[in-house]
Amino acid sequence: MDATSTLTLTSPAVGAEDGKLGGALSRVDGPLKVCGQARYAADFHLPGLTHATLVQSRVAAGRLRAIDTKSAEAHPGVLLVMTFFNAPRLPEGGQAGIKPPAGRTLSLLQDDRVHYDGQPIAVVVAETLEASRQGARLLQVEYDQEPPQLDFEAAKAQAHPPKEAQGQEPDSRRGDVEAAWSQAAHRLEATYTTPLEHHNPLETHATLAAWDGDQLTLWDSTQYVHGVKQTLSQRLGLQAEQVRVVSPFVGGAFGSKGSAWSHVVLAAMAAREVKRPVRLVVERTQMFGPVGNRPFTQQQFRLAADGGGQLTALEHRVHAETSRIEDWIEPSALISRFLYACDNVATTHRLVPLNVGVPTFQRAPGEATGSFALESAMDELAHQAGLDPLEFRRRNHSDFDAGQQLPYSSKSLLACYDQGAQAFGWSQRNPKPRATRRGDVLVGYGMATATYPAKRLASEARATLLPDGHVRVQCGTHDLGTGTWTLLTQVAADRLDLPPARIALEIGDTALPMAPVSGGSMTAASAGAAVHAVCELLRTHLAELAVTDEASPLHGVPHELIELREGRLRKTDEPGRGETLESLAARHADIDLQVNVRATPGPDAEKYSKHSFGAVFVEVHVDADLGEIRVPRIVAAYSVGNLLNAKTGRSQLLGGIVWGLSMALHEHSLRDPRYGRIANANLGEYHIPVNADIPDIELIIVPEDDPHIGPLGAKGIGEIGITGVAGAIANAVWHATGRRIRDLPISLDSLLHAQR
Repeated sequence: MDATSTLTLTSPAVGAEDGKLGGALSRVDGPLKVCGQARYAADFHLPGLTHATLVQSRVAAGRLRAIDTKSAEAHPGVLLVMTFFNAPRLPEGGQAGIKPPAGRTLSLLQDDRVHYDGQPIAVVVAETLEASRQGARLLQVEYDQEPPQLDFEAAKAQAHPPKEAQGQEPDSRRGDVEAAWSQAAHRLEATYTTPLEHHNPLETHATLAAWDGDQLTLWDSTQYVHGVKQTLSQRLGLQAEQVRVVSPFVGGAFGSKGSAWSHVVLAAMAAREVKRPVRLVVERTQMFGPVGNRPFTQQQFRLAADGGGQLTALEHRVHAETSRIEDWIEPSALISRFLYACDNVATTHRLVPLNVGVPTFQRAPGEATGSFALESAMDELAHQAGLDPLEFRRRNHSDFDAGQQLPYSSKSLLACYDQGAQAFGWSQRNPKPRATRRGDVLVGYGMATATYPAKRLASEARATLLPDGHVRVQCGTHDLGTGTWTLLTQVAADRLDLPPARIALEIGDTALPMAPVSGGSMTAASAGAAVHAVCELLRTHLAELAVTDEASPLHGVPHELIELREGRLRKTDEPGRGETLESLAARHADIDLQVNVRATPGPDAEKYSKHSFGAVFVEVHVDADLGEIRVPRIVAAYSVGNLLNAKTGRSQLLGGIVWGLSMALHEHSLRDPRYGRIANANLGEYHIPVNADIPDIELIIVPEDDPHIGPLGAKGIGEIGITGVAGAIANAVWHATGRRIRDLPISLDSLLHAQR
């Protein structure tokens, strides 16, 4: 594969059952990755390649007074030092068409303002990476500093509502919360917080930009090639056809690569200035600032129930930090609008502007943070009401989405409760906290509900019968390491009744048909539906070709009697009568055996509330003297429609659960309250779990048929795994110790200082 071609992958030969939908087809990209031949954005090389280093602000607010570039420009190998003082001026200041995820507020060296520590303020381009880094170190920057706003509590006085919360109104209200609260038998009022967190995929952000005249090609690590194309064309004043974006492999993303950030446009600007290809790789420490994060949230709850344990009032108020240059909301209260049955519900979202980088999507944005607070509050109220936490949730199970006033397309949550509880042994739980010990450790059982929306957007695909009987399938979607290469191969093979080895798949390129952002757990439902539809259309097209071809054994056979089986078109009631795809293609080499499809959600897409659901059960061990927390066991049951690949699906759910454990016990970006700088901007001090921290995890997939979700019946599974896990662990820690921790992550010192 050269630097300008589209990558095509085919599956090795596998058993027939593995190739069918639901089978455990191994990754078709596995051999390339295992052999080190999968090429990520930073792996491409072009003649004349140069290297860029991003330079960041070291103050949180103010103006750039001066940047002394003389020493850097004199350093051997340095080709360009691009700053506000010499950067090319962009149309509309480079900020045209801002609308996430494709468009964000970027720092493109168009003015001298500094809004946060870590903001890009210069780019140094050199012949080698070492020279560009040294040039960056030689820059002398002078600032006119201003007092930054970094105090969350003080900034709450300036809090304001966002325009929307993931397409919904930021606030909601039904019933009379105040009246129900005043009359309730059981009431809980509590505040929960979740910390600032940063994405740390193995592959950091990287971009290679190259110009050929006025044509720009980018090799970018992104979740949205078509969004990057849109951003670059708008920011640089280009026509869409002047930009091509290529991204065959992505080494993890988790939301951070859903938008085109400043470094992408800056690489293209620098490449145009030096008239050579420029590669810009974001360093690990630079992941903590200019490429998004999960913001700090403060969530205030009022939860009430009657004497029978039925919820009567729920109020969920969210304050979340955002940047002073762009509103971004972590919509943590959306989950409270529908998950449990309650007649009186009020939710609000407020943004607290600080001198920090722009937040963004991070795995299950809103649901991950909101489920921690909601599921903790449910547990606290259950204890107050004298009810088992699982029984309390059963009593408040919602059969109807009262938030959107829609029926569910399907919901198997009660089955998840049943099967998860049985596999975990929930009935053996002693309801009294701090009552179960094993030697020196306190044992706690906790559980929580998991949920995530089942989303789908319009997507396009193309299918072509090749002369050798293989079928080329093309779709401009992405593989973030989640298995898209494999899944779409499987969808096509299943629909065409061909071995996966005869499917030649192409993805990750704006030269291919349009697909939406690979986020929101919707790639399988969106791109998968397009591949399913285009393969169905190809079947029909080939059958029509055969029955109208006088040289075909199927000439004149009614269409409804033609089927495609194992690479042959044949008559359904006379299987011996037919021909191979190769023979049909050979006779029609002069015509284009290609079809295109645009698959949309359909007319009833807005008639149902569509969600995946699950139940998470956790056992924790807490050292009675030292407070050290271990999680030896997790059982999780999920209803996710049709699981399209048993192997990669399990991997996605396991990964989500591990991240949920990380959220509960480890992750926390520490911002210096004086300067706004992240103090632990590295993987040595930004703690994440290692193998020794990961328990025995048992997964249960509850069978579910959802006729309204799409032709594959599949609900996304990339994000539901993280939801509920932090709440379940917090609930288990309380059960083990009698101490309720309402602030994540649950640390040893917070546990030791907590009141029983």
